[in-house]
Amino acid sequence: MSILRELLAKSTADGASDIHLKSGNVPVFRVSGKLIPQGKETVTPEVMDSYLKAILPTRLVRQFEIEHEADFSLAEEGVGRFRVNAFVCQGTANMVLRNIKTTIPTFEQLHLPPQLKQFAAVKRGIILASGTTGSGKSTSLAAIMHEISTTRNCRVITIEDPIEYMFNDDKAIISQREVGLDTMSFHAALKHVLRQDPDVIMVGEMRDAESFMAALSAAEIGHIIFSTLHTASAATSIARILDFFPASERDQIRMGLASSVHAVFCQRLIPSIRGGVVPAVEIMINNGTIAKIIRKNKLELLEAAIEVGGPDGMQTFNGSIYDLIRSGQITEEEGMANASNPEALKMRLKGINLDESSRILQI
Repeated sequence: MSILRELLAKSTADGASDIHLKSGNVPVFRVSGKLIPQGKETVTPEVMDSYLKAILPTRLVRQFEIEHEADFSLAEEGVGRFRVNAFVCQGTANMVLRNIKTTIPTFEQLHLPPQLKQFAAVKRGIILASGTTGSGKSTSLAAIMHEISTTRNCRVITIEDPIEYMFNDDKAIISQREVGLDTMSFHAALKHVLRQDPDVIMVGEMRDAESFMAALSAAEIGHIIFSTLHTASAATSIARILDFFPASERDQIRMGLASSVHAVFCQRLIPSIRGGVVPAVEIMINNGTIAKIIRKNKLELLEAAIEVGGPDGMQTFNGSIYDLIRSGQITEEEGMANASNPEALKMRLKGINLDESSRILQI
């Protein structure tokens, strides 16, 4: 067994989410959010080059030589699947390998709110999973895709870079396409996807204006689009999307978003009292108030609208964290460290609920 394979096997056995390989440093695992060094033997530049040569796909060798960046998937038989990012740092190769579970966790195992499971039944619009890197948004999206596969007779096309979870046909027929292997780019795949008779389209990540415009067009003619977005909250996701576009186009895009976005949910993983992590989830669902705020470009009011949107299935980070503390899943200290408004959370835990949102939402 090669040293790299041994390292991958140990990471899986230890429950590591990521493996960090840096020239001149020991391997480091991320376990339950914490970075844990492995052994005392550093990885030399020569060893890093040998690791990269062993796993870098032939089609990416030239790209890595030119761009010094490469994303790809690695399947190690008997060990597991990994999403790999290789990059150059100060002239030497480095890698981060994300451990991808071969079995898609259930909503219950992921401790996700029931609203996310209901998203699998939505037939039209755009649903975005947001959060920072490593917040679990791709895994939550995979759980939704699995639910669609097992409950709906439909056609699903996924466009990923790289493919993470493998889905099996059940009630749905699923085709998974990998950027760089099966298609040249997200935009190229989205340009042709409507000719492939999809009911559901899953895009691994929204990265640019062209891709988002294609997704918006597909949603407007009756498809459901799922994707991920790098934002710190659901409320800031609309502004992040608008940043893709020049100022002259943003009014038109806002009108499209107001009518086409069905929901945005955002995750933060918090260390659990019972070990591991649990997600705090902010959920924004496009009701009349949300749509009006977007159309009128009063995006600063979205957080207040989420605060009062409980009857429609919405919840803030503070509300989610409050529930996690009260149910004994996380400590109050961890909750405060991850709250959007620690002072308001502290008051709520004391039984004082300062609700200014209804007054603020006079639009």
